[in-house]
Amino acid sequence: MTFTQLAFYFFATVLIFAAAMVVSIRNPVKAALFLVLAFFSAACVWITLEAEFLAIVLVLVYVGAVMVLFLFVVMMLDINLARMREGFGEYLPIGGLIAVLMVLEIAIVLTSGGFGEEQFPRPEGHPAGFSDTKELGRLIYTAYVYPFELAAVILLVAIVAAIALTLRKRPDTKYLDPARQVTVKKADRLRVVKMPAEKRADRTTEGEA
Repeated sequence: MTFTQLAFYFFATVLIFAAAMVVSIRNPVKAALFLVLAFFSAACVWITLEAEFLAIVLVLVYVGAVMVLFLFVVMMLDINLARMREGFGEYLPIGGLIAVLMVLEIAIVLTSGGFGEEQFPRPEGHPAGFSDTKELGRLIYTAYVYPFELAAVILLVAIVAAIALTLRKRPDTKYLDPARQVTVKKADRLRVVKMPAEKRADRTTEGEA
């Protein structure tokens, strides 16, 4: 077994472990951290396949931007962790059964003989002047332009939904209506009151009194 194969199996094992922890752990912050580990492991797998640009984009975009957004959303949603832990045992049997069935199905497909190295050999190395960034851009904007646009629309919907969740009205916070704020005039905020001037008493007179 070569060093590349050992690296692939190692990073793939870490990736599977991190993905399992993401869906099984009850703390959303820890789940997000395990998702970061899964992204790093996937990036390492792509590096072994000579897809350096995809690996760098995965780390910079998902780990550096998307995961920060996830953490902000988790902190702003006010999730009740105690209530989430209460229902974990209730859905554990059905969840475990589904997981076992999925593993069995994957094992049957992989051991059927249609996914061996003979059918899908490792691609040959790229030449010295090959640019994976250029090739990726050509494929995205020619053969996969419609799926690419569809993914952009789905991400936009997710962003709008996250903003809508964070802007909901809460009874324990003061809600401000921007539409009413911009229509406020000076007379609504400030009132000038005229009062007669009063002369200050002399200190000597105050002392004698």
